[in-house]
Amino acid sequence: MKTNEVNKEISYKTLVVTFGEGIGRIDTMFDDPQAWGVATLKQWIDGYETTRFTEIDDRTAVITSEYNMDSVEEWLQKNTPIINLEKR
Repeated sequence: MKTNEVNKEISYKTLVVTFGEGIGRIDTMFDDPQAWGVATLKQWIDGYETTRFTEIDDRTAVITSEYNMDSVEEWLQKNTPIINLEKR
């Protein structure tokens, strides 16, 4: 566990997300990078401060975030096909 400059423990939330279609297919929703500001789902998720998206196979990703996970989870549920979402 990391600590910040005043020795407070920093905890990260983790989601393992299995999508209903391939991540490459989901990336097509970002077909206008000028409008979205990004070209992929990874770039969109990584744009949330302290949040990282790691693809582990074609349909599964691990997402970690210090304090933006609620917003990320809500956005994913509204905008992507999810088969399974596991909080760890």
